[in-house]
Amino acid sequence: MALVAVLLLTLACVPADAGILRDVMAKMGIGKQPPPTNAAGGTPTFPRQGFTCCNLHFDGDWISDNNYAELPVLPAGTPVTVMGYGKNRANIDVDGKPMRLGHDEGRDKETLDDWVNKVVTNDDPRARVAGYPANVQAAIKVGKVMLGMTREQALVAVGYPLPTINKGLDEPIWRLWNSRRGEYQLNFGPDGRVTSITGDGDVTSKVIFLPPRR
Repeated sequence: MALVAVLLLTLACVPADAGILRDVMAKMGIGKQPPPTNAAGGTPTFPRQGFTCCNLHFDGDWISDNNYAELPVLPAGTPVTVMGYGKNRANIDVDGKPMRLGHDEGRDKETLDDWVNKVVTNDDPRARVAGYPANVQAAIKVGKVMLGMTREQALVAVGYPLPTINKGLDEPIWRLWNSRRGEYQLNFGPDGRVTSITGDGDVTSKVIFLPPRR
């Protein structure tokens, strides 16, 4: 706190060097942050209307990019308004309720704007989901995965794998989490469909969708 006070006092007393000091303060997380930029180098515009790309899980008003499957779900295709950005977060409105998208883990691999544009899309995924097989639709509705799902279907069901751990969506294995310590893996075959779901038995039993017996 003493260092913060000294910096603030110096900034007030030496206006000619204020730009340099503001840069230092910004790197320390002090004071006003520079405006975010989008992939084209421009400034994002708000508010922006969109839809959740996939099932997103929330804790109170916080939706983390960890997207732990054990948490309550905001269904894929939910209308969302992106109101603006803060430090490592986006402020959104969901049917009149303020919530936040928290860029907790992936910030070293992608910008906040890149991530927000992945999870809040211009296209409503519900139109695609309506064309999936009935059992896949049922799995997505409850936020679970099943054998035979395509990468697209799995993405809608459980969201994006973290870029800090997964190199890309085309990788043969996605590492995902049901909880902080509950990892599981989706293993894809050459045809891009889930061939197996591996991990601790207690975890996989919670994330695998089993169609009801007739």
